Amino acid sequence: MKPRISIHWFRRDLRLADNHGFFRALSEHGDVLPLFIFDTEILGKLEDRHDRRVDFIHRALAGMQEGLLKHGSTLLVEHGKPIEVWKLLMERFEIASVTTNHDHEPYAITRDKAVGELLAMHGIPFRSFKDISIYERGEVVKDGGGPYTVYTPYMRQWRAQFKPEMANPFRSESHLHRLWKREPMKLPSLSDIGFLPTDLQSPPMVVPEALLQDYERTRDNPAVMGTSRMSTHLRFGTVSVRALVRESLSVSAQYLNELIWREFFMQVLWHFPHRDKAFKPAYDHIPWRDDEAGFDAWREGRTGYPLVDAGMRELAATGLMHNRVRMVVASFLTKHLLIDWRWGEAWFAQKLLDFELSSNNGGWQWASGSGCDAAPYFRIFNPQLQLQRFDPQLIYVKHWVPEHGTANYVRSIVVHEAARDRVLRVYKEALSENAKTTDTQTKLLY
Repeated sequence: MKPRISIHWFRRDLRLADNHGFFRALSEHGDVLPLFIFDTEILGKLEDRHDRRVDFIHRALAGMQEGLLKHGSTLLVEHGKPIEVWKLLMERFEIASVTTNHDHEPYAITRDKAVGELLAMHGIPFRSFKDISIYERGEVVKDGGGPYTVYTPYMRQWRAQFKPEMANPFRSESHLHRLWKREPMKLPSLSDIGFLPTDLQSPPMVVPEALLQDYERTRDNPAVMGTSRMSTHLRFGTVSVRALVRESLSVSAQYLNELIWREFFMQVLWHFPHRDKAFKPAYDHIPWRDDEAGFDAWREGRTGYPLVDAGMRELAATGLMHNRVRMVVASFLTKHLLIDWRWGEAWFAQKLLDFELSSNNGGWQWASGSGCDAAPYFRIFNPQLQLQRFDPQLIYVKHWVPEHGTANYVRSIVVHEAARDRVLRVYKEALSENAKTTDTQTKLLY
């Protein structure tokens, strides 16, 4: 006779505490078996067998398993295509219900639709809950119901709608006695799923209150610990967004605004899922340069612009990069080198430990001028002025580019003034030509 259980499917919510879907499974169903699937549809696209993100997930699962064992339960970890895994699970168990938490990315939506249809064919309820954000999808919209495409009015509406109780925790950790009791299941090793250990240094799990108190003053300085380092935890759900919102409410309005930025980009992706196209269609007419040598210099941190090089080397060494520096390196690639933002987006998608599709896509389009942004295309960061302003003592640069200031440091691959003139001319011509074409097409239609 097959065991009768309920299953909570963990994905971007790798924690036992304050987990909405897990809370609902435990409190409403009981006999819950926690499940995680190493999705080969995702893993198969990763080029580096030493991928820090897979290592981070593996460590998070080990931590969850430790907590579950204390309650006489276990984590079931599978490896394969989700739809095939679920077919096998239905053969092993009598599944009473399945819960999970929403994932808004295009692949996840398609995956969950297929799994939901499979489960429905066998009479198994499949319910998904909001957990990775305070607001999602179409919950913060204009008066007429349309989506916001500029951050500031979105942020104001987000704040106007927000009530403190929306950040209250879901006490899933108080219901762990309702887990399905059984002997431990062995977790697969990294090598079992085709990966290898990395040099990952997991970011801290707690944000010091003193850091948030100084956040507005220090957040743009890459040489100090002035940011929360929570982006990876938010990406994989090892820390609850509700906890961070609660903390920011009493300490830092600016930090809350950064959390709202994340939700802004999430809702943009939800409403406009065609991420491979420019949000502003006219920008798809920019004649980008196929500059392989320039791209290699940029990604290897040898452009001759120290702040750009430091950022790219930090990314290579840690999988992370300071947010101010991310803006500078993205602007440099798209404006100074006139290289397609999609090249940079794809590189960050490979390397960032905290890679989140909505934020990555939104950030790169913001940098190139093609995305959701009230500023015109001629905003171009001057890497030298950015260095003087945010790392004047060269602490950050010297850490990552120790040869800076010596004869061994590379010469600049492009002159700022010439690059600025070029991109302004190219953008202006392309956008003007597109405007003429659009106007002609409109006249022909009418």
